[in-house]
Amino acid sequence: MVEDENKKRVLDLFKKSNLAVLSTVASDNRSESAIVEMSAKDNLELIFDTLPHFRKYQNLKNNPNVSVVIGWEPATIQYEGVAFELNGSELEEYKKVHYAKFPEAVKFEKLGVRFFKIVPKWIRYTDVSKHLWETFEIKL
Repeated sequence: MVEDENKKRVLDLFKKSNLAVLSTVASDNRSESAIVEMSAKDNLELIFDTLPHFRKYQNLKNNPNVSVVIGWEPATIQYEGVAFELNGSELEEYKKVHYAKFPEAVKFEKLGVRFFKIVPKWIRYTDVSKHLWETFEIKL
């Protein structure tokens, strides 16, 4: 099925990409963006960590709606979703996924790092290396 193939292509790009641009909304409705290390689960949820004194953490506590850009040339993903701070057994499950990709990130545990998952609402994949750009959307 085409939809399954599209989801696989998105997941493959997630797994190849280490960095993403995460955009959050400040309390005065300004957008703020940051580069973050991003990992992914097979269900297309994204995982990232942050420290509680960073702007994005406070923004997410006030407004969990986010957008993310992953990948550069030739393929990119635009991603919109809702971020949830992780805790309990879910936190441990997602940390395993994130640390499998970024084992050096364990050192931030002692600083009080917090983990979030992003549940996707809309994804657009674009590959500009094709003669006519290849683009598809996944609405969840």
